[in-house]
Amino acid sequence: MLVEYDFEIKKHTSFKIGGKIAKMIFPETIDEFIQSLKEYPQAFVAGNLSNTLVSSKGFGGILISTSKLNEIKIEGTKVIAGAGVKGPKLSQTAAEKGLSGLEFMIGFPGSVGGEVYMNAGANGQCVADVLKSAKIYCPQKGLITLTDLGFGYRTSICQKKNYIVLEAEFELTPREGVKEKMEENLAFRKSHQPSLALPNCGSIFKNPEGYSAGKLLDECGVKGLSVGGVKVWENHANFIVNYNDGTSSDVINLMREMQKRVKEKFNIELKPEIRFLGEEL
Repeated sequence: MLVEYDFEIKKHTSFKIGGKIAKMIFPETIDEFIQSLKEYPQAFVAGNLSNTLVSSKGFGGILISTSKLNEIKIEGTKVIAGAGVKGPKLSQTAAEKGLSGLEFMIGFPGSVGGEVYMNAGANGQCVADVLKSAKIYCPQKGLITLTDLGFGYRTSICQKKNYIVLEAEFELTPREGVKEKMEENLAFRKSHQPSLALPNCGSIFKNPEGYSAGKLLDECGVKGLSVGGVKVWENHANFIVNYNDGTSSDVINLMREMQKRVKEKFNIELKPEIRFLGEEL
């Protein structure tokens, strides 16, 4: 399998931030993935790094990427996708067969493994609605298949049990107008979220129960607030964009200021939706 040393990760993250990864492993099969993880049980596992802030100082450990687990199989209304399949690719493939249920993925920068892991959703659809089963790597039991992933808002049992999603099986519905629905979703996303032409990591903070993180931040006047080369997007207060070669420290410091303002005004502690990787993060 492909192994890279001192891998420059910056161009491969949606934030366009990050230093060198000491060792990157790219398994092409589930067996290769399991072999890699058994050899390096403390490795960090990632897909498309679309919701991960990587330190500008890099990461001295080992990262196992699921990006090459990217096979898609369609059997009638059943769609099976590897963890590394990108959301838009899966959405388009299903649409070509007239299958509905994955239209929400069309604008997502992430990959299937991460989207199942966090029960991603948008525009009235989510992973939990259509997932039939998933092949999971469990540190204690090895490869297992789950039909119940304990889904909740932006969460699943995988986060609680440290499970890794390697393949997902979806049960979709034949329907007219799937491509039109995807176009609507893209238009909505463009008006509510920054495009990846303006590097970002998606929503920065989770919605506290009963509240919208974006609304709380908006009421704290953070839109346009900047630190170094990053700033809060002017059109939505829960997005940070990298507009001028920002660093991971810039992002962290801006996040702290956003959290501080919400805590002072509403006595609510915002929790990050993004993950962190690397030195001094």
